[in-house]
Amino acid sequence: MAAKRKSNDLTRLDRTTVTSIDACARMVYDHIQVLEKPELKFPQRSLANVSYDRKAGHFKLGRGRKARTLTVNTVKNFAQTLRLMALSREMVLDDDFATKREAYYVSKNWGDAKFDGQPESDTCLDDIEALFSLEGVTRESLRFRPEERGGSVAGALTVIDIDKESGEDVRIDCTSFASGSYTIPRSTEHLRFETRAKFVLAIETGGMFDRLNEHKFWRSWDCILVEMSGVPTRATRRFVRKLADDARIPVYAFVDCDPYGMSNIYRTLKVGSGNAAHLNQFFCVPQASYLGVTPQDIIDFDLMDATHKLEEVDVKRAKDALKNDPFFQAHKPWQKAIEQLLKMKVRAEQQALAKWGLNFVIDEYLPRKLANPKLFLP
Repeated sequence: MAAKRKSNDLTRLDRTTVTSIDACARMVYDHIQVLEKPELKFPQRSLANVSYDRKAGHFKLGRGRKARTLTVNTVKNFAQTLRLMALSREMVLDDDFATKREAYYVSKNWGDAKFDGQPESDTCLDDIEALFSLEGVTRESLRFRPEERGGSVAGALTVIDIDKESGEDVRIDCTSFASGSYTIPRSTEHLRFETRAKFVLAIETGGMFDRLNEHKFWRSWDCILVEMSGVPTRATRRFVRKLADDARIPVYAFVDCDPYGMSNIYRTLKVGSGNAAHLNQFFCVPQASYLGVTPQDIIDFDLMDATHKLEEVDVKRAKDALKNDPFFQAHKPWQKAIEQLLKMKVRAEQQALAKWGLNFVIDEYLPRKLANPKLFLP
């Protein structure tokens, strides 16, 4: 068993995490000692409790809170919450981690406080993260990791990681993976970067990423390619945010032209989500702008016969974005684009550009788009 680290060996964020857990546990203990009911207050995590801050560039949490008081009915949840906090504290001091799945199974040794299923333990973990979010504490600093990996990266970038045993820097050249690519680790906070790239191109699909990487698009355009694989994971978003901040370069999103790509994939990348508003300041990329595919691209590149009909769920998602999403409500160009898509009643994938040839996207589409970044959607 690993020896526990001393307080002066902890990072600033580790100390904040341990201090936050200790303070919460002390509050619960002190209330119980004087026969008072302890209460935990969590931010309400929903789109209804956020606003879009144009200056900050992301969704901000509102004042809505939900309180959980220790009663006969909540005693099990309180016990589970405190046990998860204790597990987190132990992992920070041991410099260890647990996957969310492992956290669920650890509870099987907690007697009556065990979780009945992983959705229950995931929700409890989300509550703890939200509880400490104002202190800058995230799930990653609590030492809980999701099973999913980050996206892939290729191009003009050197990632500087740290060897955990020696503490020495490990330099990773993202141009040296031959036909492969660098995979973003689940935890990215410790990474540093060296690059002279002019921009980051965040790509929705793995197939399009592979095409651009295979043909060394990053070399021709002096850029960095990042595969999002649909809605980007937290690790991917944090990686791109840190990279964009450190290198002071823009991020261009290359996404399918459909309501999901616009309101879920791109919106989440740029400003975050309502359910994670307490963390959007860390896991969003305000520097991002929308290169395409746009509804106007369908017309300009004559793709109408390569489109698909908007399904009922697409129409509902588009109308909901116009009616309820603070981000789209703040940007008239986006309102116009979504209304245009609804009027056209079609959606188009990135791969629709292959109508004009497998490498049309490399030879024609991206060069024409990149010539006018000021015309990208915000």
